[in-house]
Amino acid sequence: MKEESIEIEGSIQSVLPGTMFRVELDNKHLVLATISGKMRKRWVRLTVGDRVKMEMSPYDMDKARIIWRLKDEPRPENQI
Repeated sequence: MKEESIEIEGSIQSVLPGTMFRVELDNKHLVLATISGKMRKRWVRLTVGDRVKMEMSPYDMDKARIIWRLKDEPRPENQI
């Protein structure tokens, strides 16, 4: 039976060689992430500051696979 993966969001902090990225999660935890095969096939470009969705194994919380690049939401000017 296949184990369930954990989906989590984060922000790219640095680009490393070999399509590896250092990603900071919302709780300030840093993980080492790589691009999924579909993103490599479609030539999706990732840069510092991009928000991404990742999947992680419940057994190793220091590594992840980037599965989606999230769109930047425009922030409203007059938010109360």
